[in-house]
Amino acid sequence: MQMETDLKAGDVLILVGTRKGAFIFSSDADRSDWEMSELLWPGSDVFHVVYDDRGDGCLYVVENNPIFGAQIHRSRDFGASWEDPKEGPSLGSASGISLNRIWQIVPGPSDQPDVVYAGGEPASLFKSEDGGDTWNEVEAITKHPTRGSWVPGFGGMCLHSILVDPESPNRMRIGISAAGVFGTEDGGSSWQPMNKGVRADFMGVRFPEVGQCPHKMVASGDGSQTLYQQNHCGVYRSDDGGNEWIDISDGLPSRFGLAAATHPHDPDTFYVLPEDKVVGDELGGGMRYVTDAKMRVFRSRNRGQDWEALTAGLPQEGAYLHAMRDGMTTDAMDPCGVYVGTSTGQLYYSRDEGDTWKLLADLLPPINSVETGIVV
Repeated sequence: MQMETDLKAGDVLILVGTRKGAFIFSSDADRSDWEMSELLWPGSDVFHVVYDDRGDGCLYVVENNPIFGAQIHRSRDFGASWEDPKEGPSLGSASGISLNRIWQIVPGPSDQPDVVYAGGEPASLFKSEDGGDTWNEVEAITKHPTRGSWVPGFGGMCLHSILVDPESPNRMRIGISAAGVFGTEDGGSSWQPMNKGVRADFMGVRFPEVGQCPHKMVASGDGSQTLYQQNHCGVYRSDDGGNEWIDISDGLPSRFGLAAATHPHDPDTFYVLPEDKVVGDELGGGMRYVTDAKMRVFRSRNRGQDWEALTAGLPQEGAYLHAMRDGMTTDAMDPCGVYVGTSTGQLYYSRDEGDTWKLLADLLPPINSVETGIVV
């Protein structure tokens, strides 16, 4: 499980988690030629891989092993060696539930270089204050007073999106399927539902306090309070950190989809990958492939008022492709790169903010997640 590489500061990384392990793709800042690592954690269901660029930089891998359970691993040398936590994430016996899988791992704010967060299933949040050596359950989520009305989505009842405000580390937003968006202003001691304006078409009440199914929530890259989400029932934007949401689905071929990403420097630019579901099935089971079997990433440069289909280099006929909720991301370059991984093992990328696309890799295992980083 080693990676032989000559990585240097400024190189761009694409970190791909798959059902059979993880891969690291690397390139210089031009992003024309990519090197592919050998398979890391072969045979493991890797849900998420991230590069933490604080300090000297390190990798975190989330592995959901059918025998050994949900685990987090850390590497300080790009996969040449790995470290396991002294005490991994677990749910306390008082909660009456046990941890099935870990979905997400997110480095904390830059001024707290040892803080890392992880989201689990059933919906749970964990915090490490020592760089991943030990983990503590955030009990205010596990014991939230509305938890009795949360229900599992098709992927389970998972906490999959974690947003830490870079300007105010005590302010966080999380996304849970199917419960909705929740926010804290006190570092996680208390959490409030933040779903005003978001539909839940599969429930008897269309705009409930909780019960919505966010598929992916992302923050603008400029540190503002602009948030976006691809929900089971539409695409939404918030201009005030999640207090209220505005439906920006008009102009898209489908309200349904999983993957979403923001531009790293422009809070007005947002990307989604619309998908079809069974007509009349509000739960969205069955089909789940790009709308009309055309691989089209949609971009808005004006906060969702208008949408344009990005198709150059992407298959436009017979493309029964699907991307998971963490299957799309951007890098921090200028112009930024956009990356999409599919559940059938294709990895597409654009060096020009989505205007043109190339197939970077094919025949990978089903892709769970795609993240990027720049080597420090």
